Amino acid sequence: MPTCHACGAPLPRTERIGRRETCVRCGADLHCCLNCRFYAPGLHNDCAENQAERVVDKASGNFCEYFSPGKAARPAPSSAGARAQLDSLFKKGTR
Repeated sequence: MPTCHACGAPLPRTERIGRRETCVRCGADLHCCLNCRFYAPGLHNDCAENQAERVVDKASGNFCEYFSPGKAARPAPSSAGARAQLDSLFKKGTR
């Protein structure tokens, strides 16, 4: 069952998701690359559909004609963990 890329909530329906539809739980855009079954990090344009136009912001709603809801949740990249590591690395110590 397709789920929201940001929070993992089940998508309300899978036959057609409009460009402006958002997740009822977290408000994330649903018609975006991170929710698409063609999303493939590492491939050209991070997309398995070779005719799709380039989309820079993978988490924002877009007009891609090849969008098809994915089967599993892929959480959006988060910088919270990396930020905490950097903060602890550069934390001022007591000397």
